[in-house]
Amino acid sequence: MPLSAARKNEYFDKFKGLLGTYSKCFIVEIDNVGSMQLQMTRKELRGSAEVLMGKNTMMRKCIKDFIAENPGHPSEQLISCCRGNVGFVFTNGDLSGVREVLESNTRPAPARVGAIAPSSVIVPKGPTGCDPGQTAFFQTLQIATKITRGQIEMVNDTPLIEAGEKVTASQAALLQKLSIEPFTYGLKLKSVYDNGSLFDAKVLDITDDVLAAKFSDALKMLASLSLAIGFPTQASVPHSIANAFKAVLAVTIQLEGYSFDKADEYEEYLKDPSKFAGSGGGGGGGGGDAGGEAEEEKVEEEEEEMDLGGGMDMFGGEEAGGGDY
Repeated sequence: MPLSAARKNEYFDKFKGLLGTYSKCFIVEIDNVGSMQLQMTRKELRGSAEVLMGKNTMMRKCIKDFIAENPGHPSEQLISCCRGNVGFVFTNGDLSGVREVLESNTRPAPARVGAIAPSSVIVPKGPTGCDPGQTAFFQTLQIATKITRGQIEMVNDTPLIEAGEKVTASQAALLQKLSIEPFTYGLKLKSVYDNGSLFDAKVLDITDDVLAAKFSDALKMLASLSLAIGFPTQASVPHSIANAFKAVLAVTIQLEGYSFDKADEYEEYLKDPSKFAGSGGGGGGGGGDAGGEAEEEKVEEEEEEMDLGGGMDMFGGEEAGGGDY
């Protein structure tokens, strides 16, 4: 039933008001989304976002009228988005928070005949609850079965539907028999509009951690390139200083009559590394236990060495004494 003139004017005023009030919005696909599910989404977004649906021709007309009243407004890009079964979710808040609500509000749905499968469907093996008289039905679908305890049991996991394929009548009937609802439907994010910029919704997957990792990789590459061509940059200077210190330290260690404070520690370590070794023993009364543990470890090591016998030494060669004990 077409809208009355009063309802159309009300819709136009609301759409124009949203375009003027909000600077961000999601363009979402609403294929296979029921009215109850859409209403629940509106309820969860209340106070943070506004959901608006409508006919594509009406939405395009609203945007064109708004642009005519506000020349130069960047929302003109939204005209090209009014294709297919789409709607708008307007917000001025955090896009990530609104996105979480939209993606979490999904509902399982049965496979309908002629529908395009949004994902692949694999039927798990196991009992089906069907009586043996329905074996021919499974044979038609080329599904291996056996009879167990008076019911049909599927022998293997069976790939039934591939993503992008149309669901056939037999596939839908099988899933209905097994009480399987393989698909989930919800508002699917298609594009994002943010202060005049229109981009794909996948851009929101780029978090601060991803940006930091990419920046770190680029910084490492820049430092490597700068060091290779001998051109100092802010990224390579710390590495150049470290390399220079290593060169000065190497020369200083070879000299007998010259040293400096930072080199003294390295010289002491080279003369007697045992000074810098951590103490492994405990205090006071723990000495006996530590000795016993060390003795046990030594015995275990000896047993392992004996297990390596049988005519082979540690390098794979044959031992002179063979494997006899």
